[in-house]
Amino acid sequence: MKIVIGAAAGNVGSRIAKKVAATNHSAVLLGNKIESLENLNILNSSSYEVDMNDVEQVVTHTKGADALFWLVPPALGVSSLKEWYDSIIAAGVAAIKENKIPRVVVISSLGAGASDNLGTVTYVGNMEKAFKEVASNVVFLRPGYFMENFLLQKDDILKNGYFSFPYDTNHDIPFISADDIGDVAAQYLMDVNWAGQWTRNIMGPNNITLQEAAAIFSAELQQEIVYKQVSYDDIKNQFAQFGANATVQKELVDLYKALGDPNGAYAIPRTLEAYTPTTLGQVIRNKFK
Repeated sequence: MKIVIGAAAGNVGSRIAKKVAATNHSAVLLGNKIESLENLNILNSSSYEVDMNDVEQVVTHTKGADALFWLVPPALGVSSLKEWYDSIIAAGVAAIKENKIPRVVVISSLGAGASDNLGTVTYVGNMEKAFKEVASNVVFLRPGYFMENFLLQKDDILKNGYFSFPYDTNHDIPFISADDIGDVAAQYLMDVNWAGQWTRNIMGPNNITLQEAAAIFSAELQQEIVYKQVSYDDIKNQFAQFGANATVQKELVDLYKALGDPNGAYAIPRTLEAYTPTTLGQVIRNKFK
């Protein structure tokens, strides 16, 4: 099968690409930097530098696809995250519609579309609605919080002994590894025996609090790691330092508030199919050390 993978150089996309190519399917890798794609060194693949919000480019490079993987890659230097999401959603919709792609797997989020003020959680809800209109067979994977996002705080963790979020110490979070998300997505992409429009929550092995996360880091790194709660204004200022404008800062704070709501997205009950195996301890051992 010809399987097209959007944002293939990212944590999830690269995992999918390796799984797909290892089973002798033809993997078509799309990304905004050809060097990043080629550096993956994946056999049975072809790489194309594609602007994922360019409809013409996306349609061209998804022709003949038996399956498509789609997500919206993170971006800070845009005028608006909503505009960024809308443009990439539109390109994906056009590709599915014009090329009649039989199966589609999309990364969404827990709580997708639950409200209009949840930042990117709202925007992926819009993506689900748009893709349902054009894709007869589509799976929306709704993951929890990526364990690999701790790598953004790697220096603070290893050098200063702490990590931070704007959440209560006992706020429990369904942390999930990007590897597990990629593995689940790859299974759907390579399987021709499913049909219809599905959503599936994927939530890691278990919810853990930030206090528990600090204890896991301490044990794995054999040094004391503590959790520091910061304010939403602190989060806003951090993104400002990274170059995000006022609109994007607000959208990201809205997202953080949505994920920190004790009755919100991360309060969704677990089911058997939400389980994925990789633990935070394994991610620390494999990706921090």
